[in-house]
Amino acid sequence: MERVTDWLQKRSIISPDRVALVNGSSNEMITYRSLDARAAKWAYYMKEKGIQKGDRIVVISKNHPVCFELLFACSKIGAVFVPLNWRLSSSEIDSLIGDCTPELVFFQSEFGHLVNGRQKGYKPEKIEETANAVYGGTELASQTSLSKDDPWVMVYTGGTTGKSKGVVLSYKSINANALNTVISWNLTEEDSTITYLPTFHTGGLNALSLPILMIGGKVVTADRFQPLQAIDMLNHHGCTIVLLVPTMYHGLMEEKEFKHASFPKMKVFLSGGAPCPGKVYDVFKSKGLQFKEGYGLTEAGPNNFYIDPGRMKKGCIGKSMMLNEVKVVDDNGQRVKPGDVGELLLGGDHLFKGYWQMPEETAAALKDGWLHTGDLARVDHEGDYYIVGRKKDMIISGGENIYPQEIEHWLCEHPSISECAVVGLPHEKWGEVVTAYVTLRDGRSISGTEAKAYCLEKFGAFKIPKHYHVIDEIPKTDVGKVNKKALVENHTLKIKGKSTCSSNTTNSR
Repeated sequence: MERVTDWLQKRSIISPDRVALVNGSSNEMITYRSLDARAAKWAYYMKEKGIQKGDRIVVISKNHPVCFELLFACSKIGAVFVPLNWRLSSSEIDSLIGDCTPELVFFQSEFGHLVNGRQKGYKPEKIEETANAVYGGTELASQTSLSKDDPWVMVYTGGTTGKSKGVVLSYKSINANALNTVISWNLTEEDSTITYLPTFHTGGLNALSLPILMIGGKVVTADRFQPLQAIDMLNHHGCTIVLLVPTMYHGLMEEKEFKHASFPKMKVFLSGGAPCPGKVYDVFKSKGLQFKEGYGLTEAGPNNFYIDPGRMKKGCIGKSMMLNEVKVVDDNGQRVKPGDVGELLLGGDHLFKGYWQMPEETAAALKDGWLHTGDLARVDHEGDYYIVGRKKDMIISGGENIYPQEIEHWLCEHPSISECAVVGLPHEKWGEVVTAYVTLRDGRSISGTEAKAYCLEKFGAFKIPKHYHVIDEIPKTDVGKVNKKALVENHTLKIKGKSTCSSNTTNSR
């Protein structure tokens, strides 16, 4: 058995007094010694509650140091850390809890409404109340023996059928991604970042937070992105690297203070989560700031590529990192020539273990040691990779993955709607904006306000369409399938009949 090393404990011995985490809201600083001690106390508390190796521990929380305390506590007893998206509706949270069957659910008090107690078998606890008892308690003395293939984290991501899938990440996959990132991106203990991406996303946990903690750097947790505050915090905390989604960069560039702001400690700004508009490159280049895009997904890393930010090749994600493999293949599994488009495949120890209780889906994604991403890519003559599209209809809006089929199914249950198609249309700020095209039943009508309220009964606000268009007929292909490509390409077509549109709320993200 390949044993797992508790590297946080090792780091607490090597760098005990270095700052590991900073609470961006309160400026509380937590050293590596304190972080390891807190994790050990949470581990003791959970062990006393009867938590055993393999048990799932759900955490519903905005970005906060306690998320990492609980993450590392789980590693000390072999429990599986399951962070859930607090932006979802209570029914969606209920469904995920029912799927992963946790023994404990920790939630911030403001999310009490999401834990309705209908599911049996788990014990919900308010983080704030429990933490007071835990911090004054006992540290775990002996840790559970673990192998590298044991699960550490399970992150839920949407599926092509609309059903969320639990992506199981082993110690091997998480630690391989962290080590690969440290080596390939030349991270050191002098590096510091702010984690704005939510910790229920792989980007919030694995893109920068865990690699920087592994190498002994500093991670600042931020529970809300506000452009002006971000400018101040990046400089106040001496950040050297940061990952933001394109919508965040859009917000930064809209602030007049950004035009005059300097970031003396910053080595590079990273963009991920969605394709980044070319004008972002131009703005950062004009300010003399290093900028680059990355690519990843929950099932792999999410770090897979490296590019020298000084090269500034728009839309380019660079070359494979040191400890993973990439290739682009055609429908027969053969590598494509430079310039040709094919499916992107990823290989390496950082790949996920499998989908929770979904063996068929796991087998379809992992074949012969390669992850079939479903994303289309090309390679140029310099060996640099570009993502050019997605095989499936997933929408990425504001860094959130949104799957249209579940929205379509729900809309089609409305008594006024006959057919519908949900697509992502280009949007300067959000990358894509969720848009619904519907046809109505004879004599029926529906307003944008009504459609929005109806969707809010089922989904979190970030998922629901921002525009609702009534058209005479949903375009179809020759074989009768909905032709979403035609809708996207012709979204400026003349809308027949009355078009309705919900409000473009920006605070719903």
